[in-house]
Amino acid sequence: MKRYDAIIIGFGKGGKTLAAALANRGQQVAVIEQSDMMYGGTCINIGCIPTKALVHLAKQSRLKGLIGFEEQAEEYREAIAKKTHLIAALRQKNFDALDSKETVTIYTGKASFASEHEVEVRLERETLTIYGENIFINTGASTIVPEIVGMRESKLVYTSTTMMELTALPRRLTIVGAGYIGLEFASMYAGFGSEVTVLDTHADLLAREDRDMAEALQDSLEKKGIAFILGVEIEAVRDTEQGAVIAYLDAEGNRREETADAVLVAAGRRPNTEGLQLGRAGVAVTGRGAVQVDERLLTTVPHIFAMGDVVGGLQFTYISLDDQRIILDHLHGHGRRTTHDRKHVPYSVFIDPPFSRVGLTEEKAIAEGYEVKIARLPAAAIPRARLTGETEGMLKAVVDAKTDRILGCALFCADSHEMINIVQIAMETDRPYSFLRDHIFTHPSMSEALNDLFHMS
Repeated sequence: MKRYDAIIIGFGKGGKTLAAALANRGQQVAVIEQSDMMYGGTCINIGCIPTKALVHLAKQSRLKGLIGFEEQAEEYREAIAKKTHLIAALRQKNFDALDSKETVTIYTGKASFASEHEVEVRLERETLTIYGENIFINTGASTIVPEIVGMRESKLVYTSTTMMELTALPRRLTIVGAGYIGLEFASMYAGFGSEVTVLDTHADLLAREDRDMAEALQDSLEKKGIAFILGVEIEAVRDTEQGAVIAYLDAEGNRREETADAVLVAAGRRPNTEGLQLGRAGVAVTGRGAVQVDERLLTTVPHIFAMGDVVGGLQFTYISLDDQRIILDHLHGHGRRTTHDRKHVPYSVFIDPPFSRVGLTEEKAIAEGYEVKIARLPAAAIPRARLTGETEGMLKAVVDAKTDRILGCALFCADSHEMINIVQIAMETDRPYSFLRDHIFTHPSMSEALNDLFHMS
């Protein structure tokens, strides 16, 4: 039996980075990835990079002012080809980066635990068992397909993964789920020229966000032709000659039908633990099926760790990266890093324009007992936005009225995904809002809008 200092199950952001770090310390490392199409993990292959590439290309397509669906469809085919070429190059680069290290062995096969130190690997032509002193689970998450009549059987229903392999632009696209992934795809496909309808069971769009910001997003997306039907109960999906027919009850309980050339399911994601045989190793899972870990990413077995989407919580590639930092500090550092160190984690939704937030919403801050000051700034008031013609959106800040500390910030404007990091740094370093109000930014830039936004606090 081959013995390793470390076995890493999954080639995601955290796993591949940890593998390189351990190999650089001279450790013998085995990396197991079940698919040769997933070297580099979700982000590179089916998540952040391909979707954001298509978001960018969709925006370029919209700006070209193409005439007619056929021109739009051809532009979309070219965009999918560009995305595929980009991802193939990045996937190979990620494989080569680890494969070139003398102490790393990459296995392409399905992993499952045989015991607390042994992992069985089912390769294409054989099955073998390897031993690991430490084992790290980095298997990610996958799309939930709801138990709706006909949904799993339909040939016109796609997940976020399979949708990006579709080379023919759907004239009519129905998206089931109005979460962040659903909205990104809605914005993207509307940009390419599809007629997009979004169905969601919730009565309000983006319930986690303040109503003023959610309404600004919805209004902006509706201006792009995206239709929202909220508060529905989907009953069934059936394929017909005219397309996929989605039968549902509307908010008033009336039976309705929506016909589409393609249906995207964006109803959430679940941790990939099925088939790992975690019980054989004594690794516990949560009620939602995620690997149970403590603040240092240790499972219920002292030498088995888990990181990334498989532990539940925030499903961002930069969280997976930070997970491996915590694990590396536990193994080879001072042992001080924990998940509790993450006080203010920003995120961005790459619609057009992007929406980004960090910290508390106004509603949450008030619910927690804070006395707040609120600042708002329309994106149209930003000189850079007017210069580029990207005047859609609104900026909002939530400040503690007693301490002047920034409690939260929501930015719905061009370049918000860059700007939000500036706000997050101010919050992490415990600066008062005046730090951003009086900071010197370059001009004309989107970030200088933070001067005006926080001047209003």
